[in-house]
Amino acid sequence: MMAKHQSKKDKKKVSTARVGKFNNKKLHNPPVTQNPTTTSSAEGIRLNKYIASSGICSRRDADMHIAIGSVMVNGKIVSEMGFKVKPTDEVRFDGTKINPEKMAYVLLNKPKGFATTTSEGKGRTVMNLVANATASRIKPIGRLGRNSTGLLLFTNDEVISEKFTNSKNGVARLFHIELDKNLKYEDFKTIKEGFKIDGKLIAVEDISYIENSPKKEIGLKIKNTGNTIIRSIFSHLNYEIIKLDCVMIGQLTKKDIPRGHWKHLTALEVSTLKML
Repeated sequence: MMAKHQSKKDKKKVSTARVGKFNNKKLHNPPVTQNPTTTSSAEGIRLNKYIASSGICSRRDADMHIAIGSVMVNGKIVSEMGFKVKPTDEVRFDGTKINPEKMAYVLLNKPKGFATTTSEGKGRTVMNLVANATASRIKPIGRLGRNSTGLLLFTNDEVISEKFTNSKNGVARLFHIELDKNLKYEDFKTIKEGFKIDGKLIAVEDISYIENSPKKEIGLKIKNTGNTIIRSIFSHLNYEIIKLDCVMIGQLTKKDIPRGHWKHLTALEVSTLKML
């Protein structure tokens, strides 16, 4: 007569058998509804989230603006709901370029020997110096030659970038320049009053001799973001630039920033830049 109750040992065998049975059986997980806004950056994110993350409006309002054609991606109007964009796409809202990344403002005191470029294969670049500054995709505003030194501003804020690149209403930069010889007063006056190179008017904000220094050392304030124009000015007047150092950008100075180091701008410094 068989026992009505199994021993503990027998129960263990049955339990193990059941586990083995389920392990050998192909299990199907319940379907998961993927949230399209959590896709990887390689796949892209929904356009409405991109807009909302930029601080323009809510996702619901973004859908409305997309529907009426207020949004452009890479130069084309997009009115498709659920359209996805990649981080490298250019998105404009009512004509203004927007960015969902956290705004970052990094001020570098550039040393010699680094090219001002975001391109690879150019040797040492300023991007190497600010590589650990932020996860945001910042880029330099303007240029300093490989052997030029001084302040260089990096940001992903298009409003600030456009302000700097506007040579008429942009932000002035102050340079300390050393020439290969003393700057003649007549040439000093020519630069101060403005003159033309190849039919293009060259205008500076101000120029001065450096106090208690030889006449070959001057201060030059200009709104143009490149240093090519500065070299063109003195080359046109038969001078060679020996040293070029950017000492101020707007109200920003090199104070407390050793050569080769950088700092994040304070909220007040950013606000001041935007008001210039």
